[in-house]
Amino acid sequence: MKNYEIMYILMPNLDADSIKAEIDALHKIITDNGGKITGVKEWGMRDLAYEIKKQTKGYYVITEISCDNTALSEFDRIVRLDPKVMRFLVTATK
Repeated sequence: MKNYEIMYILMPNLDADSIKAEIDALHKIITDNGGKITGVKEWGMRDLAYEIKKQTKGYYVITEISCDNTALSEFDRIVRLDPKVMRFLVTATK
């Protein structure tokens, strides 16, 4: 299994309970497919460098994971369809 870091930005109009539920749902995708969550950093609400989907703010979350390609592809597929996620980026780490 390889190590990855996933940064995603959630829509700013979500309340605290919705944010928590969305983060849990995204983490569940990884764990259900054999991956492990090794760390989570919630940066909170931040200004965006440029407008995305007519929004100027977003809720930033960085998640460190250890998984194989199956879990990563499933995460990618589901997040692309999720309207609560404005942007995401997956990078490989050592």
